[in-house]
Amino acid sequence: MNGFGGHGWGMGWWWIIGLIIIIVIVWMVVKGMNQSNSPGQRPGKSALDILKERYAKGEIDKQEFEERKKDL
Repeated sequence: MNGFGGHGWGMGWWWIIGLIIIIVIVWMVVKGMNQSNSPGQRPGKSALDILKERYAKGEIDKQEFEERKKDL
């Protein structure tokens, strides 16, 4: 049995597999939270809505608004 309880090499590597699974789960949770909370990504707003907001705020003039609206 060589002091390994009859399992040989394999039993010693299970903690690494468990650690990898935990890291993947944490990474997925963090990635999901970042996507749902990131500023600038507003669900439900179309490109035209954003363009209208920029025009209303004065960030773009009427000519640029009309040109970009045609492109959309």
